Order: sequence, then C-alpha cells, then structure tokens
Amino acid sequence: MRARRGQVVLVVAALLLAGCAVYQLEPLATSHPAHPEAAATPERPPSQTLAYTRSDIPTVQPVSPVAAAQHGEHQARETEGATSQTVVGEGEVIATVPNAGQIVVDHGEIKGFMEAMTMGYRIDPPSLLAGLKPGDKIRFTIDLQKRTITEIEKLP
Repeated sequence: MRARRGQVVLVVAALLLAGCAVYQLEPLATSHPAHPEAAATPERPPSQTLAYTRSDIPTVQPVSPVAAAQHGEHQARETEGATSQTVVGEGEVIATVPNAGQIVVDHGEIKGFMEAMTMGYRIDPPSLLAGLKPGDKIRFTIDLQKRTITEIEKLP
C-alpha cells in the first residue's frame, strides 16, 4: 500500500512539474504599460478654464500710458457698435480660486449655450468671489465675448 501511495505521489509531482515547465507567459505587447519600451503616458493639455500652477496664471504686463489710452479708445468704440452677449445660469459653488480669479460651478443647462456640467470659469472682477464658499447656490452671468463670469448673485 505504501509503495502504491509513493508511486501516486511521484506521478502527481511529475505531472505538476512537467505542466508548469511547459507553461510560458506570452510576451507583453509594446502598447502594454508594463513593457519596457512602452510609450510614456501622453501629457494632458493645460486647462483653458482653471489655473493649476503659477505658469497657468496669466501675468499682468505693464502698459504705457499711450497704449492704455489707445486701448481705451478702441474699447469704447467696440462697445458702442456692439452689445455684449450674456447668458445666465444657476448652480452650486464647488470651489473658489481667489488667487487666480476663478470659480468651479456645478450648474444646470444654460439654454442655447451649454448643457449641465461641472466647470471652472474665470471671474471678472475677482472681487465677485468675496463671501462665496463651496455649497453656496448662485445665479451667474457669463459674458460670451470675454468668456468670463461678470455677475454673481447668491441664492437663498
């Protein structure tokens, strides 16, 4: 009986070893992230609505008095000839970024402009962020030409 049991164990061990020795993993495709020659993850383009680093925050360039006067005249003529288009939306404040003059809002559909989503917006003037905190319900006006929020009203 013992001899028979030893033979069975020997046969099972031989089969296991033979089966494991034959099995071989397929090589990784170069598109697999663990492959040594795989391409690095593509870099995401910088956000056009939020500044994540100091380099994303636009810098203020000094303007000469002559250039400022010419810009003011051009701006005045532009506003006389065309009315600025605005849209109004309502939503909830997710975050404020006062240093960058930006806000993140989870808003409903803005008819004729944008479907419901959570998105970051630039604020002009940045003082509109004063007193706002995450969770506040707001009504906001977006100037389509400037692509910024120009008015914010806290809702009850």
